Amino acid sequence: MCGIAGIVGPRATRERVLAMTERLRHRGPDDGGVFEAPGAVLGHRRLAILDLSAAGHQPMTLGELAVVYNGEIYNFRDLRAELPGPFVAESDTEVLVHLWAREGPACLARLHGMFAFALWDGRTRTLFAARDRLGIKPFHYATLEGGLAFASEPKALLSLGPRSPDAAALVDFLTYKYVPAPRTAWQGVEA
Repeated sequence: MCGIAGIVGPRATRERVLAMTERLRHRGPDDGGVFEAPGAVLGHRRLAILDLSAAGHQPMTLGELAVVYNGEIYNFRDLRAELPGPFVAESDTEVLVHLWAREGPACLARLHGMFAFALWDGRTRTLFAARDRLGIKPFHYATLEGGLAFASEPKALLSLGPRSPDAAALVDFLTYKYVPAPRTAWQGVEA
């Protein structure tokens, strides 16, 4: 398990994202990193599993693309065999960013596994975020004034400021014994 976090928009600062990733340290004690671009900051906490070397460090970049990723793409070796590279790591993260560079959002149909990721495209100044079809890997987000924040866990988003409990989510929890997505326990935080 790894932890991802980030902010796009006028509130995107290194300090805010570092505070978010600090709350995710338990998800990734092996390494941490931050990517900064005008209007976007992405952060990562790494639990090294596939590639234990520093080559698997995240956020991972390829030209104008930067990705933070949590999960496992089971077919990454097959996908890697189709891609031109060059590759410097033995990680599924690197395959993901190369596949995105070639196919864009259409690459999602080719990914078999459990994942959540956010990819910043500096050419278009856009953020693309996705998670696996079953939502196995968590991805939470909140809109900010003029932007968006995301993280693997709501508590990282709560570092940006207090949120009120969502009374309807409490009713859902007491009724169903879980909170159906996209609602979470906090107002303005969705999954």
